[in-house]
Amino acid sequence: MVQTEFCNELTTNEKLDVLKELERTQAHDSPILDSESDPPDGGCLAWATAFGCFLIQFCGFGYVTSFGVYQDFYTRIYLTNRPPSTISWIGALSSFLALGCTLISGLLYDRGWFYHLIIAGSLLQSLSLFALSFAKPGQFYMIIVLQGILSGIGIGLTYGPCMVVISQHFSRRRTLVMSFVASGVPLGAVFHPIMLNHLLNGTIGFARGVRVSAGFVSALLLVACLSMRTRALSTPTNSYGAVARKCSREVPFILMTAGMLLCQIGCLFPIFYLQLDSIKHGIDVHFSFYSLVILNAACVVGRCTAGIIPAYTGLLNLLIASTTACGVLIISMIALNSTFNVVVIGVVYGYFSGVYFAVLVPLVTLLTPDLSELGARLGISFAFTAFGSLLSGPISGALLSSQHRWLIPSLFSGVSSRNRSHTSRC
Repeated sequence: MVQTEFCNELTTNEKLDVLKELERTQAHDSPILDSESDPPDGGCLAWATAFGCFLIQFCGFGYVTSFGVYQDFYTRIYLTNRPPSTISWIGALSSFLALGCTLISGLLYDRGWFYHLIIAGSLLQSLSLFALSFAKPGQFYMIIVLQGILSGIGIGLTYGPCMVVISQHFSRRRTLVMSFVASGVPLGAVFHPIMLNHLLNGTIGFARGVRVSAGFVSALLLVACLSMRTRALSTPTNSYGAVARKCSREVPFILMTAGMLLCQIGCLFPIFYLQLDSIKHGIDVHFSFYSLVILNAACVVGRCTAGIIPAYTGLLNLLIASTTACGVLIISMIALNSTFNVVVIGVVYGYFSGVYFAVLVPLVTLLTPDLSELGARLGISFAFTAFGSLLSGPISGALLSSQHRWLIPSLFSGVSSRNRSHTSRC
């Protein structure tokens, strides 16, 4: 009897020892598992990365979106031997390559090349801007190679990776943080036009003005490269071709990409031509310089609130509402004839376009069941969207013509943007 009780007590003690050992083992292993699977949803490393991504957007697409200043300067002063439609190819190529290169950068990001992409893209963007300062009046091809092609590729190498890396650090707050990062684009597009207008149209001149701008951008890109970090995650098991085949069988993904392409054709029209439209309609030149600033300041608010509103409306409903509003406002540019019109169009269009651009990456993320494929899916989607950016400026410029007839390009761009909401409903 005593022997039996002793054996039972010994067995119980052994079980307790085993359980304690298992607890110690799990406690020791759990941080590694968390670091490899669940995002921490905060912390110094995560927020430093988000800040670095914000700076990349500020210097990347924030600079591309400021092309309206260059469009106006080239049309009136620096490239007077070229029509507006030809000059717009510079901004269109830059925007096209910035989006189209995500097809490559997304693949390389999924393979763990984040730091290589960020450093190479930052260097290429910085060097191309410094080289742009050596372009002389009338040298269209030199400008289009430097500002349109090389700078666009540099921005494209950094744009996709710095958006999707947020998914490594945040889960519940992902849409909110992505909206914060995306707000770097309009904030850059507020600051850069003010700076460029004073530099290019002031006493400093084109060459020194572009160098000052390039130095400022380069300094911020350096801070961004030093701030961002990735977490050790498993590499994707599917090849790029397998991801592409999977996307081709997903109807929601196809409709989303088609809608983004249509909207991109029309939604860049105010960004490229609002300042020129304002000047050509006799509105004060100095005020017209701030038309893009007004638009992009409202865009900052739109991108920031886009991280909050979807919790109440849903991403798709918010997307439909924003693209419908953008289409109506682009068409209303036909009636632009006063300072008040410029302010209203700039503020309202800026807000709704900011909402639209901010929800694109979260929408792609929402339609990505396996986040290890997010870079590839973003690249595929944005590669098609890039053709909308490529066609937008030249088509609008050709419709505008050298006589600056605003009716047809405004209608075309407004209807193209409006078609995005019909595709989303489908």
